[in-house]
Amino acid sequence: MPFSFEKQNIEDVILVKPKVFGDNRGFFMESYKKSEFFSNGIDAEFNQDNHSKSSKHVLRGLHYQAKPYGQAKLVRCSKGRIYDVAVDLRINSKTFGKYVKVELSEDNKHMLFIPEGFAHGFVVLSDEAELLYKAGGEYNPKADRGVLWNDKDINIDWGIDFEPVLSEKDKVQPVLKNIDLEEI
Repeated sequence: MPFSFEKQNIEDVILVKPKVFGDNRGFFMESYKKSEFFSNGIDAEFNQDNHSKSSKHVLRGLHYQAKPYGQAKLVRCSKGRIYDVAVDLRINSKTFGKYVKVELSEDNKHMLFIPEGFAHGFVVLSDEAELLYKAGGEYNPKADRGVLWNDKDINIDWGIDFEPVLSEKDKVQPVLKNIDLEEI
């Protein structure tokens, strides 16, 4: 099997570790294989691929899309190193408001599967980082939503000792108790 799948402390969030074949020429790995993912509980249909580049100390998030434009994501850091965070916004979930944080990097080549109903964000730990991720739904600007990155009720331990660089949009996102949960 070219992957191992590790369930996280929140149901349906899965850390995917690909098998990497390396030698003196470099490496090869599969980054997605529908049959393997489906047989391990990841049955999202991916409709869009995204690629982002960010500088050191940039924090992006926490972002999600409102119904009916929700997006499952499969996130991979192809250059650099990040902490990737997924926050459970599913209103009837026993882990509502809880989060998963994992380190993704070009060295470990791990991927994080985040189902619909979660807010997603990351912080860059290296000089720069590039993320490649598959999305289960296409981006719709009218459905673009977010939660404040440092909401005290979620209390994410970002694992950083610096003031992150934020977009103007991310500085003013609402806190969890002020979002419309029926939209998720």
